Amino acid sequence: MAAVPLEVSDLRTTLFTRRGEMKAVDGLSLSVGAGETVALVGESGCGKSLSALSIMRLLPDPPARIVGGAVKLNGRDIVPLSEESMLDIRGKEIGMIFQDPMSALNPVATIEKQIAEVVMAHTGLGRFQARARAHELLEQVGIPDAARRLDAYPHQLSGGMCQRVVIAMAIACSPSVLIADEPTTALDVTVQAQVLTLLKRLQAEAGMAMIFITHDLGVVAETADRVVVMYAGRKVEEAAVDDLFEAPLHPYTAGLIGATPVPGAVRAERLADIPGMVPPLNALPPGCAFAPRCPRAMDRCRTERPALTEPRPGRRVACFAAEKGPT
Repeated sequence: MAAVPLEVSDLRTTLFTRRGEMKAVDGLSLSVGAGETVALVGESGCGKSLSALSIMRLLPDPPARIVGGAVKLNGRDIVPLSEESMLDIRGKEIGMIFQDPMSALNPVATIEKQIAEVVMAHTGLGRFQARARAHELLEQVGIPDAARRLDAYPHQLSGGMCQRVVIAMAIACSPSVLIADEPTTALDVTVQAQVLTLLKRLQAEAGMAMIFITHDLGVVAETADRVVVMYAGRKVEEAAVDDLFEAPLHPYTAGLIGATPVPGAVRAERLADIPGMVPPLNALPPGCAFAPRCPRAMDRCRTERPALTEPRPGRRVACFAAEKGPT
């Protein structure tokens, strides 16, 4: 496994629609080292999932097209590769856990068949060997009575078990990179904790690089090493997780942290909120996309788009107000 299994450089994905061109991913750069977890955070519509699907080369063309940048997986740029080549790479070198396990699983195929298909496609194992591997994977992800569950259908399992099956499929061929897209959103709090613990254990055992996509900063604090904050398709801040929570530089990051409940805290007032909404990609304001919602916006912010700068090693931010210090 490469020391830096995934390097994304200036990735740009455009949606070509009847309403015009939309910059869904606008110049995203990030790297994820072996055994490292990088969280992508932001509100719905900020470009987190579109970034993941771009990295996986799973967006339909048309309307979506990668128009620039590189995605280096174990040193090889996969952006120019054909779909046939990508079929061999997905699941083998890079895996993905999708947000809704019930949508990710085939309702008319058994659990064994769905896992075995992934195994056979990338390893050359026969049906009986693949079934044995599927059984091993179900035990690895903590599904009780794994032998019996192999012949079950998704509707016969709980949401938590289905998510574990999706995780088993994603790690079936020991990929060097794993993308987890909101893997705990549809689960209750107890099951969420179990799934997060499972992912951390699997990552530690295999040394996988992981991108963890979420809007829940409480989850980020528990799972991530570094955080990339996205807004309207762009990276607006990047920092080590402790640095980000201790001193956010971008007003949007500060707003997200202020809107996050603190476990055990007794609040006399309501949580802070961020007024307004993420602008549609075909109607971004001039200048900084966050300026209409920003409490620190200046005249300059409404006419100029801030570049991503590195005020100190390991900290990156795209904000004119941040030049005056933390929020």
